Amino acid sequence: MRTIILAMAASAAVLSACQTVDTTQSTAVGVDRRQHMLVSAEQINASAEKAYADVLAEAKKQNALDRDAAQVQRVKAIVGRLIPRTAAFRKDAPGWKWETHVLSSKEVNAWCMPGGKIAVYTGLIAQLQATDAELAAVIGHEIGHALREHGREQASNAMAQQMALGVIGALANIPSAAIDLAPMVLDLTFNLPHSRTDETEADRIGVELAARAGYDPHAAISLWEKMQKLGGGQPPQFLSTHPSHESRIGDLRAYSEKVMPLYNQSAKAGGSSTAGK
Repeated sequence: MRTIILAMAASAAVLSACQTVDTTQSTAVGVDRRQHMLVSAEQINASAEKAYADVLAEAKKQNALDRDAAQVQRVKAIVGRLIPRTAAFRKDAPGWKWETHVLSSKEVNAWCMPGGKIAVYTGLIAQLQATDAELAAVIGHEIGHALREHGREQASNAMAQQMALGVIGALANIPSAAIDLAPMVLDLTFNLPHSRTDETEADRIGVELAARAGYDPHAAISLWEKMQKLGGGQPPQFLSTHPSHESRIGDLRAYSEKVMPLYNQSAKAGGSSTAGK
């Protein structure tokens, strides 16, 4: 009975502290799931800035930060076209403190921390021989995570669990541990996978962002096909939590077609003569 009472008290405390939010507005791909947040955007973004600075400092120490000027220019040019299009999902996003860097590593990876802190690994470019449109697809996917504040949502879930345990611990006279969000952001970025729901949302936002920026959204499909060929058909850790290959390709194909009018409109407006290359 005591355990049930403690659990009920913990649940009530967590629920009262949560805020239900709409992080993005519904667009062509229709991503509009409401989310429950316990951590504020200001908290998570400040922690992400600190975590990002730590990553860059370590990369610089290892002489792995922005070594190839041409690669950096290429990646930043793609990001530069994607960022203005984030306004379709949330009006505040183009004004974020965006940063983009290229890290020298054989790892096939890219990520975007909360608030727009982007890193692309040279392994992603070299091993996949990625086209601009394919890079736009993967970077758009990572930006999608940031727009939907999936990192903040995961941190909120983690804190909710700790809060519940803290309430139970307090009632049971057990001291609770302090929470440091910067290590949590690093853990979310490098170790803890997103849910399949998060990944599907980021996929769909990614194809729309690419299309709005004048990149052929079908490049997301060819990118995944290349990913699948690495390691005997198994996707790298970067995509290990995605839905199955068949369902993901089907979803990307359907949503790429759905946003083709946006791509055609952008192309007609002179988005880029090399967008689909």
